[in-house]
Amino acid sequence: MSSFSSLCSTALLILALVSSVGISSAGNFNQDFYITWGDGRAKILNNGDLLTLSLDKASGSGFNSQNEYLFGKIDMQIKLVPGNSAGTVTAYYLRSEGSLWDEIDYEFLGNVSGEPYIVHTNVFGQGKGNREQQFYLWFDPTADFHTYSVLWNPQRIIFSVDGTPIREFKNHESIGVPFPKNQPMRIHSSLWNADDWATRGGLVKTDWTQAPFTASYRNFNADACVWSSGASSCGSSSPSTSAANAWLSEALDSASQVKLKWVQKNYMIYNYCTDAKRFPQGLPPECTATSES
Repeated sequence: MSSFSSLCSTALLILALVSSVGISSAGNFNQDFYITWGDGRAKILNNGDLLTLSLDKASGSGFNSQNEYLFGKIDMQIKLVPGNSAGTVTAYYLRSEGSLWDEIDYEFLGNVSGEPYIVHTNVFGQGKGNREQQFYLWFDPTADFHTYSVLWNPQRIIFSVDGTPIREFKNHESIGVPFPKNQPMRIHSSLWNADDWATRGGLVKTDWTQAPFTASYRNFNADACVWSSGASSCGSSSPSTSAANAWLSEALDSASQVKLKWVQKNYMIYNYCTDAKRFPQGLPPECTATSES
Protein backbone atom coordinates (compact mmCIF):
# COMPACT_ATOMS: atom_id res chain seq x y z
CA MET A 1 0.00 0.00 0.00
CA SER A 2 2.32 2.73 -1.26
CA SER A 3 -0.21 5.53 -0.76
CA PHE A 4 -0.73 4.44 2.84
CA SER A 5 3.06 4.36 3.42
CA SER A 6 3.41 7.82 1.90
CA LEU A 7 0.65 9.14 4.13
CA CYS A 8 2.40 7.62 7.17
CA SER A 9 5.68 9.33 6.26
CA THR A 10 3.94 12.67 5.88
CA ALA A 11 2.16 12.11 9.16
CA LEU A 12 5.36 11.46 11.08
CA LEU A 13 6.90 14.65 9.72
CA ILE A 14 3.87 16.73 10.70
CA LEU A 15 3.69 15.21 14.16
CA ALA A 16 7.38 15.82 14.74
CA LEU A 17 6.74 19.50 14.11
CA VAL A 18 3.51 19.98 16.07
CA SER A 19 3.51 17.40 18.86
CA SER A 20 5.06 17.64 22.27
CA VAL A 21 4.52 14.48 24.30
CA GLY A 22 5.35 14.50 27.99
CA ILE A 23 6.88 11.55 29.81
CA SER A 24 4.74 9.93 32.46
CA SER A 25 6.05 8.17 35.51
CA ALA A 26 5.63 4.43 35.19
CA GLY A 27 3.41 2.36 37.44
CA ASN A 28 4.17 -1.17 38.57
CA PHE A 29 2.11 -4.03 37.19
CA ASN A 30 2.59 -6.12 40.32
CA GLN A 31 1.00 -3.37 42.40
CA ASP A 32 -1.50 -1.86 39.97
CA PHE A 33 -2.95 -4.89 38.13
CA TYR A 34 -3.83 -8.54 38.48
CA ILE A 35 -4.09 -11.28 35.88
CA THR A 36 -7.69 -12.42 35.44
CA TRP A 37 -7.49 -15.31 32.98
CA GLY A 38 -5.27 -17.20 30.58
CA ASP A 39 -3.78 -20.05 32.60
CA GLY A 40 -0.23 -18.71 32.52
CA ARG A 41 -0.48 -16.93 29.17
CA ALA A 42 -0.38 -13.51 30.85
CA LYS A 43 2.94 -12.68 32.51
CA ILE A 44 4.27 -9.83 34.65
CA LEU A 45 8.01 -9.47 34.02
CA ASN A 46 11.03 -7.29 34.83
CA ASN A 47 10.05 -6.66 38.45
CA GLY A 48 6.64 -5.37 37.41
CA ASP A 49 7.79 -3.05 34.61
CA LEU A 50 6.42 -5.18 31.76
CA LEU A 51 3.25 -7.20 31.21
CA THR A 52 2.64 -9.52 28.26
CA LEU A 53 -0.56 -11.17 27.05
CA SER A 54 -0.48 -14.21 24.78
CA LEU A 55 -3.01 -16.02 22.63
CA ASP A 56 -2.86 -19.53 21.23
CA LYS A 57 -5.51 -21.84 19.83
CA ALA A 58 -6.53 -22.98 23.32
CA SER A 59 -6.96 -19.61 25.01
CA GLY A 60 -6.23 -15.92 25.18
CA SER A 61 -5.46 -13.97 28.35
CA GLY A 62 -6.30 -10.79 30.23
CA PHE A 63 -5.77 -8.51 33.22
CA ASN A 64 -7.62 -5.89 35.28
CA SER A 65 -6.60 -2.92 37.40
CA GLN A 66 -6.61 -3.22 41.17
CA ASN A 67 -8.22 0.21 41.46
CA GLU A 68 -11.53 1.55 40.26
CA TYR A 69 -11.52 5.08 38.87
CA LEU A 70 -14.15 7.78 38.60
CA PHE A 71 -12.52 10.19 36.13
CA GLY A 72 -8.89 10.21 35.18
CA LYS A 73 -6.12 10.82 32.70
CA ILE A 74 -4.78 7.35 31.98
CA ASP A 75 -1.84 6.32 29.79
CA MET A 76 -0.63 2.89 28.76
CA GLN A 77 2.20 2.06 26.37
CA ILE A 78 1.33 -0.96 24.22
CA LYS A 79 3.21 -2.86 21.52
CA LEU A 80 0.67 -4.79 19.47
CA VAL A 81 0.88 -8.31 18.03
CA PRO A 82 3.37 -8.25 15.12
CA GLY A 83 3.29 -10.06 11.79
CA ASN A 84 0.14 -11.80 10.63
CA SER A 85 -2.24 -10.79 13.44
CA ALA A 86 -5.43 -11.31 11.41
CA GLY A 87 -8.33 -12.53 13.53
CA THR A 88 -6.86 -11.30 16.81
CA VAL A 89 -8.19 -8.49 18.97
CA THR A 90 -6.26 -6.65 21.66
CA ALA A 91 -8.85 -4.90 23.83
CA TYR A 92 -7.94 -2.12 26.26
CA TYR A 93 -10.81 -0.39 28.02
CA LEU A 94 -12.42 1.05 31.15
CA ARG A 95 -15.64 -0.59 32.30
CA SER A 96 -18.01 -0.48 35.26
CA GLU A 97 -19.99 -3.39 36.67
CA GLY A 98 -23.67 -4.28 36.22
CA SER A 99 -26.23 -4.50 33.42
CA LEU A 100 -26.30 -0.72 32.84
CA TRP A 101 -22.55 -0.40 32.60
CA ASP A 102 -20.37 2.44 31.33
CA GLU A 103 -17.38 1.74 29.11
CA ILE A 104 -14.60 3.60 27.28
CA ASP A 105 -13.18 1.27 24.69
CA TYR A 106 -10.09 0.75 22.54
CA GLU A 107 -9.97 -2.41 20.45
CA PHE A 108 -7.04 -3.08 18.13
CA LEU A 109 -8.12 -5.30 15.25
CA GLY A 110 -5.31 -7.37 13.76
CA ASN A 111 -4.58 -7.77 10.07
CA VAL A 112 -2.46 -9.77 7.65
CA SER A 113 1.21 -8.80 7.41
CA GLY A 114 1.74 -5.44 5.74
CA GLU A 115 -1.85 -4.29 6.13
CA PRO A 116 -2.74 -1.67 8.78
CA TYR A 117 -4.25 -2.36 12.17
CA ILE A 118 -7.69 -0.86 12.79
CA VAL A 119 -8.19 1.07 16.03
CA HIS A 120 -11.83 0.61 17.05
CA THR A 121 -13.21 3.03 19.67
CA ASN A 122 -16.56 3.06 21.43
CA VAL A 123 -18.28 4.74 24.39
CA PHE A 124 -21.05 3.08 26.42
CA GLY A 125 -23.39 4.94 28.74
CA GLN A 126 -25.76 2.96 30.96
CA GLY A 127 -25.34 -0.15 28.83
CA LYS A 128 -25.85 1.59 25.48
CA GLY A 129 -22.99 1.71 22.98
CA ASN A 130 -23.24 1.80 19.18
CA ARG A 131 -20.93 4.84 19.08
CA GLU A 132 -18.09 3.35 17.07
CA GLN A 133 -15.36 5.29 15.36
CA GLN A 134 -12.49 3.47 13.65
CA PHE A 135 -9.07 4.65 12.56
CA TYR A 136 -5.86 3.61 10.90
CA LEU A 137 -2.63 4.74 12.57
CA TRP A 138 0.18 6.81 11.06
CA PHE A 139 2.86 4.34 12.20
CA ASP A 140 3.42 0.61 12.64
CA PRO A 141 2.02 -0.14 16.13
CA THR A 142 3.85 -3.49 16.25
CA ALA A 143 7.40 -2.16 15.81
CA ASP A 144 7.61 -0.35 19.14
CA PHE A 145 5.60 0.80 22.14
CA HIS A 146 3.15 3.69 21.68
CA THR A 147 1.08 5.52 24.26
CA TYR A 148 -2.71 5.07 24.18
CA SER A 149 -4.50 7.51 26.48
CA VAL A 150 -7.94 8.29 27.81
CA LEU A 151 -8.83 11.64 29.32
CA TRP A 152 -12.13 11.22 31.14
CA ASN A 153 -13.63 14.13 33.01
CA PRO A 154 -17.22 15.28 33.64
CA GLN A 155 -17.28 17.31 30.41
CA ARG A 156 -15.69 15.00 27.83
CA ILE A 157 -13.78 11.86 26.93
CA ILE A 158 -10.71 12.24 24.71
CA PHE A 159 -8.91 9.31 23.09
CA SER A 160 -5.27 10.10 22.23
CA VAL A 161 -2.35 8.25 20.65
CA ASP A 162 1.16 9.45 21.49
CA GLY A 163 -0.38 12.70 22.69
CA THR A 164 -2.37 13.29 19.49
CA PRO A 165 -6.16 13.29 19.99
CA ILE A 166 -8.07 11.00 17.66
CA ARG A 167 -11.57 11.31 19.15
CA GLU A 168 -13.57 13.51 21.51
CA PHE A 169 -16.91 12.43 23.00
CA LYS A 170 -18.61 15.31 24.80
CA ASN A 171 -21.12 15.23 27.62
CA HIS A 172 -24.54 15.78 26.05
CA GLU A 173 -26.75 14.72 28.92
CA SER A 174 -28.70 17.94 28.34
CA ILE A 175 -30.17 16.36 25.17
CA GLY A 176 -30.68 12.92 26.69
CA VAL A 177 -27.39 11.21 25.79
CA PRO A 178 -26.05 9.06 28.66
CA PHE A 179 -22.52 10.02 29.72
CA PRO A 180 -20.23 7.98 32.00
CA LYS A 181 -19.97 10.02 35.18
CA ASN A 182 -21.50 8.13 38.11
CA GLN A 183 -20.08 4.61 37.91
CA PRO A 184 -16.45 3.86 38.81
CA MET A 185 -14.60 1.79 36.23
CA ARG A 186 -11.68 -0.61 36.25
CA ILE A 187 -9.09 -0.87 33.50
CA HIS A 188 -9.33 -4.14 31.59
CA SER A 189 -7.23 -5.58 28.80
CA SER A 190 -7.35 -8.87 26.93
CA LEU A 191 -5.96 -10.59 23.86
CA TRP A 192 -8.40 -12.99 22.23
CA ASN A 193 -9.48 -14.67 19.02
CA ALA A 194 -12.29 -12.91 17.15
CA ASP A 195 -11.81 -14.25 13.65
CA ASP A 196 -15.57 -14.44 13.15
CA TRP A 197 -15.60 -10.64 12.73
CA ALA A 198 -12.29 -8.86 13.45
CA THR A 199 -10.56 -8.86 10.05
CA ARG A 200 -12.54 -7.96 6.92
CA GLY A 201 -15.76 -8.86 8.68
CA GLY A 202 -14.56 -12.38 9.44
CA LEU A 203 -13.37 -13.26 5.93
CA VAL A 204 -9.76 -13.60 7.10
CA LYS A 205 -9.24 -16.25 9.78
CA THR A 206 -6.56 -16.57 12.43
CA ASP A 207 -3.46 -18.42 11.20
CA TRP A 208 -2.67 -20.59 14.20
CA THR A 209 0.69 -21.59 12.72
CA GLN A 210 1.79 -18.07 13.78
CA ALA A 211 0.81 -18.63 17.44
CA PRO A 212 1.49 -17.72 20.13
CA PHE A 213 0.48 -14.11 19.47
CA THR A 214 1.81 -11.63 22.04
CA ALA A 215 1.02 -8.02 23.00
CA SER A 216 3.19 -6.12 25.48
CA TYR A 217 2.44 -3.34 27.98
CA ARG A 218 4.60 -0.92 29.96
CA ASN A 219 4.68 2.57 31.55
CA PHE A 220 1.15 2.67 32.94
CA ASN A 221 0.31 6.04 34.47
CA ALA A 222 -2.94 7.28 36.01
CA ASP A 223 -3.62 10.82 37.18
CA ALA A 224 -7.03 9.84 38.42
CA CYS A 225 -9.67 9.83 41.11
CA VAL A 226 -9.52 6.42 42.77
CA TRP A 227 -12.87 5.13 44.01
CA SER A 228 -12.79 3.15 47.22
CA SER A 229 -15.43 2.32 49.85
CA GLY A 230 -17.93 4.67 48.20
CA ALA A 231 -15.65 7.72 48.14
CA SER A 232 -13.33 9.41 45.65
CA SER A 233 -9.68 10.14 46.40
CA CYS A 234 -10.26 13.53 44.80
CA GLY A 235 -12.81 14.49 47.47
CA SER A 236 -16.00 16.37 46.82
CA SER A 237 -15.03 20.01 47.26
CA SER A 238 -14.05 21.41 43.87
CA PRO A 239 -11.11 19.09 43.21
CA SER A 240 -10.53 20.65 39.80
CA THR A 241 -9.24 23.82 41.45
CA SER A 242 -6.06 21.93 42.34
CA ALA A 243 -3.25 22.17 39.80
CA ALA A 244 -2.64 18.44 40.24
CA ASN A 245 -6.21 17.77 39.11
CA ALA A 246 -6.29 20.24 36.23
CA TRP A 247 -7.25 17.36 33.91
CA LEU A 248 -10.70 17.34 35.57
CA SER A 249 -11.57 20.43 33.55
CA GLU A 250 -9.16 19.93 30.66
CA ALA A 251 -10.34 20.54 27.11
CA LEU A 252 -8.70 20.50 23.69
CA ASP A 253 -6.83 23.71 22.97
CA SER A 254 -6.72 25.14 19.45
CA ALA A 255 -3.56 23.25 18.48
CA SER A 256 -5.07 19.95 19.69
CA GLN A 257 -8.26 20.66 17.77
CA VAL A 258 -6.17 21.05 14.61
CA LYS A 259 -4.51 17.68 15.26
CA LEU A 260 -7.88 16.04 15.92
CA LYS A 261 -9.30 17.32 12.64
CA TRP A 262 -6.16 16.19 10.80
CA VAL A 263 -6.44 12.65 12.19
CA GLN A 264 -10.15 12.44 11.45
CA LYS A 265 -9.68 13.72 7.90
CA ASN A 266 -6.79 11.40 7.03
CA TYR A 267 -7.16 8.30 9.21
CA MET A 268 -10.80 7.84 10.24
CA ILE A 269 -12.31 4.93 8.31
CA TYR A 270 -15.69 4.62 10.06
CA ASN A 271 -17.87 7.09 11.95
CA TYR A 272 -21.27 6.10 13.32
CA CYS A 273 -22.34 9.72 13.01
CA THR A 274 -22.20 9.55 9.21
CA ASP A 275 -23.79 6.08 8.86
CA ALA A 276 -27.33 7.09 7.94
CA LYS A 277 -28.22 3.58 6.72
CA ARG A 278 -27.54 2.21 10.19
CA PHE A 279 -29.88 4.72 11.81
CA PRO A 280 -32.94 4.95 9.53
CA GLN A 281 -34.91 6.76 12.27
CA GLY A 282 -32.26 9.48 12.39
CA LEU A 283 -28.70 9.84 13.61
CA PRO A 284 -28.04 9.80 17.38
CA PRO A 285 -28.65 13.27 18.86
CA GLU A 286 -25.01 13.93 19.78
CA CYS A 287 -24.08 13.62 16.10
CA THR A 288 -25.84 16.86 15.18
CA ALA A 289 -25.07 18.65 18.45
CA THR A 290 -21.29 18.29 18.42
CA SER A 291 -18.21 17.72 16.31
CA GLU A 292 -18.63 13.93 16.74
CA SER A 293 -19.37 13.95 13.03
